Formats: sequence, structure tokens, C-alpha cells
Amino acid sequence: MPLRNVTIIDLSRLLSGPYATMMLSDLGAEVIKVESPSGDDTRSLGPPNYYDWSAYFYSVNRNKKSISLDLKTDEGKEVFLKLVKTADAVIENFRPGTMERLGLAYEDLKKVNPKIILSSISGFGQFGRDSQKPGYDVLAQAMGGLMSVTGEKGGAPLKAGYSFADLGTGMWAAIGILTALWERQQSGKGQWIDTALLDTIVSWQTYLASNYFASGKDPGPIGTEHPNIVPYQAFEAADGYFVVAIARDYMWELFVNKIGIEVLKDEKFRYNEGRVLHREKLLTILRDLFLERTRNEWEIFFSELKIPVGPVNQLSEVLNDEHVLQRGMVVDTNHDKHGKLKALGLPLHLSRTPGQPRTAPPLLGEHSHLILENLGYSKSQIESLIQRSIVVSDMNEQKFTNQKNVSDYKRGGAYEKKKNQSSL
Repeated sequence: MPLRNVTIIDLSRLLSGPYATMMLSDLGAEVIKVESPSGDDTRSLGPPNYYDWSAYFYSVNRNKKSISLDLKTDEGKEVFLKLVKTADAVIENFRPGTMERLGLAYEDLKKVNPKIILSSISGFGQFGRDSQKPGYDVLAQAMGGLMSVTGEKGGAPLKAGYSFADLGTGMWAAIGILTALWERQQSGKGQWIDTALLDTIVSWQTYLASNYFASGKDPGPIGTEHPNIVPYQAFEAADGYFVVAIARDYMWELFVNKIGIEVLKDEKFRYNEGRVLHREKLLTILRDLFLERTRNEWEIFFSELKIPVGPVNQLSEVLNDEHVLQRGMVVDTNHDKHGKLKALGLPLHLSRTPGQPRTAPPLLGEHSHLILENLGYSKSQIESLIQRSIVVSDMNEQKFTNQKNVSDYKRGGAYEKKKNQSSL
């Protein structure tokens, strides 16, 4: 696979960083997930749970190896810095300043590996007035303006249906790492990448921002409508909702000629500018019209005209759609214990060196022994690190029947149950 010789040390947790490293691991990078002794927070974000993992954790942590280190100890940091010596990149999404407090700032990493690339994800960036402000996806959506344009006209602000800021910033982080790897081939040097959830949402304002630059007017929520194109949105049919995108004037002419309704042939609707100016009058006509047929009937009608059209699908419909399956966007991965496990595919298709999901997410510390052995630690040294709670390892321990309970266990090799914890 294309990134088969790239090693990434992943200190990130929750969604943005793990999504970035999952994409890179799908393309062949070796990703070593370094977790705290209590594990990535999303290990406990259930129900629902998918076999040994919370569904949340399962969604963004495939293909990775896990070692659990206490980075607040000198020996834990020593192990980590040995990993850095062998790596191409480190990714983290702590609040700015945390890496410095741990003694693992970019300058510290450079001392052990001058070619190392550090990718830092945060809510508001490594500099600026709000850089120390704690940030989550919903804050970035609010402060970056996405919520102000999401929802129905006159309605309350809404967040997007899933975590646009987290996932988008994860993509920027992955792009940043790939860019820095390419540049390093020329310069021989690493660098520090700074990405922020707020920056991602602001950068995606695109035509809304330029509309504001042009008019000085704030955009507001307009449901599924487009501020610059009409009709380009969802409509209700007799049996549900569908989307039609009449993005060009010639498409409008094809539609009007075939539908045969005189009022739609009005000259003020002929060009998109007029349709935007007379939006409400036109949409009132179209809403009544589209209720007369089913989604499928409208899909056939518009498809014959080669006008973009499609149903508003539920997730169950998406994940069982023939085209989605043909595109490899739902795949099976094999697991020794559980057999075939469902996962989303990689939305990047390379003709000669394609990537692919390969292994299920790791249990906490599943690869601690293997990673430490590869770094040159003896068995006695490894056992000492485990007994002193510097390392968590799952080797020779009973596998968790439900990974969400990992945070209820003490650090170290014994995983002793809390006194009030019932037996698994």
C-alpha cells in the first residue's frame, strides 16, 4: 500500500485525530496508538457496543496497534521518545501547552529525531486569543458560523447531524502530514503542523463568505435550499423526501418543457437570477407539484432528463444501497474471535496501490509487549514497567468481554476489579 513505510505515533483520542490516523492506516501506514492507562475516552462511550468495543471507538481505530503508557512518569516518557526515534510523525489533540508540560514539545521531539513531523489538533489553534480555550466540535460549529446557517428559516440554530469540525480537521491533519512528508523528501527536515476545529469550519464557509464580502449581509438558515441556486434542495413527494438540483438554466428549460405547466414558463423564472429573486413564489408552486408523485416517480422523471435527483435516505438505506456496496463503502473485515465485522470503506480509490481496512481496533495495551520488544526491552524490563503501572498490557490477561469497562480497571497487568464492580 502507498504508505507502507510510514510510521505514525498516535497520541490523539476522541474523534479528530483517530479519524486522521485511521485514514492514513487504511493507506498502509503503521499507526501505534499510545493511550493513557485508562485508555481513549471513547472506549467507554457506549452503548451501543459492537462486540468488544464501544461503537464510537470501533468507528475510527481500525488497523492500529495499542500501547498504554503513563507519560507523566520519566520511564513512560523514555519509552515514548524511543518510539519517536523510529517514527515519521506524531499526532496529538491535547489542549495547547499540554505537550510542553509533559516535556514532549516539538523542540523536545526534534532532539531525538530531527526529521519528526508533529501534527497538533486543537479547538482554536496553537496561537491566537482563544488558543487556550477548550474546544469541542459543537463549539466550532457554533463559533465558526455553521450553526447560524443550519436549520429551517426562522428556526433555532442547529448543529450538523454529525461532527463536521472533528472529521474535517482530521482530514486537514492527514493532508498536513502527507504534505510534510513530501516536503521532507526535499529538505530532509520535519515540521510542526497546527490545525484547529474553528479554522476548519471557517474555511468551509466558501461561497457564504464571499456572498457576505459582496453584500455585507449575514446569511441565515434556509433549510435545504441553496442561497445562489433555485431550485436546488429537498422537496416532499407523496411518500417521502427527495432532492433535485436544477443547477443550470438548460436543465430548467428541459424540466418546464416536459412538465407542461404554463405558470412555470413565466419569463421571470427562465434564468437562475430570476428564480433566486422570485424564490418564494416559485417554491410554493413546486412544493404543491411535487406532492403529486412518489419519490421513485420523480427520480425516473428527472433521471430521463439527466437532471441530478435522489432520495433523502435513512442510514439503513444508505448502508444497504447497491451502488454504495459496489463502491466498497461497506466492507467486511475478518476477526479471529468474531468472524466478519462490518466497517465503512475508504473513500479514496487508487488504481495501482489501493488502501483497505485490515484489522479491527485494538484492545487497550494489546500490543504493548510487541512494541516494547521491538524497541529492545527485555521481558523482565517489560514486566517491571507493567507491575509499576507505567505500562498497561493485555497480554496473558483475559480479554475484556466488553471494552467499555476498561476504565473501571486499575492500571497495571492485574486489572483488579474495583470493590463494587460486578464480575464481567
